[in-house]
Amino acid sequence: EVVGNETKVKVVKNKVAPPFKMASFEILYGEGVSHEGELIELGVTLGIIDKSGAWYSYQGDRIGQGKENVRIFLKENGDIAEAIEARIREQVFPQPEITTPEENGEKDSEVLRVV
Repeated sequence: EVVGNETKVKVVKNKVAPPFKMASFEILYGEGVSHEGELIELGVTLGIIDKSGAWYSYQGDRIGQGKENVRIFLKENGDIAEAIEARIREQVFPQPEITTPEENGEKDSEVLRVV
């Protein structure tokens, strides 16, 4: 049974970014772009989710065999999906560290430093 398709997109012309960038994502019929599918792909790429053959594991626990079963598992267990998303966001978008002038030895201004 066909429930969607994997779509590859290539940007040919763009005024604000370099051209010829490629992206691929899954579109599920009746749902749209698969959020859980993207969590799985990014989790595997960043090492948050372990993939061994067809099995996927998160923190040592097997969460499913095959991507479709893992997608269903993440839909049913929203807390685990949120934890995976939070870890992905921590790695991809690090939080800036705000320091006070006293910590830097400065007297007049507050400094924003990204570490």
